[in-house]
Amino acid sequence: MKTLFIHAKINSEIDKSKINSISNKLPKNIAIAYSIQYQEIAKEIKKILSKNHKITKFVQVLGCSHPVFSKSTKAILLISSGKFHAVSLAFETKLPVYVLENNYLTQISKKEIEIFEQKQKASYVKFLNSNKIGILISTKPGQQNLKKAMDLKKTIKNKNSYLFLCNNININEFENFEIDSWINTACRRMDLNDNSIINMDKIK
Repeated sequence: MKTLFIHAKINSEIDKSKINSISNKLPKNIAIAYSIQYQEIAKEIKKILSKNHKITKFVQVLGCSHPVFSKSTKAILLISSGKFHAVSLAFETKLPVYVLENNYLTQISKKEIEIFEQKQKASYVKFLNSNKIGILISTKPGQQNLKKAMDLKKTIKNKNSYLFLCNNININEFENFEIDSWINTACRRMDLNDNSIINMDKIK
């Protein structure tokens, strides 16, 4: 069976005067990231900001992506909705992250990053103290890491570990299994949703 992926496009317009005003609040060297529904808007904003800024990277962000930014990048402008990607980007890159939504600019605060970092530490401690471990595997293209998950299972000692393979991972179903901690090998941003989830790359 073939799968057809159709990009959704957000119904929104750019206020050029506001974008020019926002430009003054941003460093000269910035990277622009966007979620797919904002792609066309991001292209227009890139043209406007390129007049006074050096755009070091222009990249789409996904839940499973881990973009790398050059040393010359002084901040990231994320064109998206909500803070799902933004907090994670700020934590991983240690760069200032600004979110542009509906022509309004906000910056991810240190407090938001600290809360995320505390959740990461809590997830790791929970993993260390757990006896039953569930390893989450997605069958979706771009998120499928079956071999890595199987190799990881072999390295986990003194714990009972189980593989969970599915297409859509629903954290609401976790309570149906007697699992203490979950290792995520799929969408990297899933650890934002539950303190019992830790990403595979965080396991030492």
